[in-house]
Amino acid sequence: MSSASSGQFKAANQRHKVKSSTTASTPSSTTSSARSRPSDKLNPKTIDPFAEPRRSPSAFAAVYSRGEIPCRLVHGSVKHTLQWDRHPQTIPFDPLLITLAEGLKETRHPYTFVSQEGFKQLLLVPGAEEKVLSILPKLVTALKTALVHPDGGVFERGLNALVQLSSVAGPSLNIHLKQLLTSLSKRLMEKTYKDQVSVALQKIEQHGGKESLGIIKSKIPTYCSVCN
Repeated sequence: MSSASSGQFKAANQRHKVKSSTTASTPSSTTSSARSRPSDKLNPKTIDPFAEPRRSPSAFAAVYSRGEIPCRLVHGSVKHTLQWDRHPQTIPFDPLLITLAEGLKETRHPYTFVSQEGFKQLLLVPGAEEKVLSILPKLVTALKTALVHPDGGVFERGLNALVQLSSVAGPSLNIHLKQLLTSLSKRLMEKTYKDQVSVALQKIEQHGGKESLGIIKSKIPTYCSVCN
């Protein structure tokens, strides 16, 4: 073999080795680039930092969506109404009235309307007083949650519900009044709610009798009775 031919053979062999080496290294490079980098863990591309966080449904919303509240919202041209699946008088207050009281702290439609109107309508049925007395502590706990809520709409719904409950429970509510009056006292200092709270206290006193006056005065010394 001539020296020229020998040189061409060596050059061709060298190019073959380089090509084989490049081909063999390609999968390794691909695998390496596919591996996660430390920065990927710190800044995952699948998360949008500006997206609104998903909210889990509240307990009341979950109960409502499962159809466990036997009424539905009827949209009217002027105002909304509730349509009951059966007459409210036949529905046990435990746990429905408690659930509706807990729903008073909702801030989204239709839960705000359903909880408020449902609570009101159940208390209007004949024999409501007897049904209420057995679950009064649970109702008071639910109303307290609404009364201390920072949302003004929730507070107003809780206040209205408290007045409605006092008209049914009467003097039986007196033993629970102290734990509700603290939040009312705070709102009484706010100009926005001063008149509403004052009227509510007057109605609670009328429904609770003479004993309620002493209880109210013990928490709100500036309260003026309307029964004297």
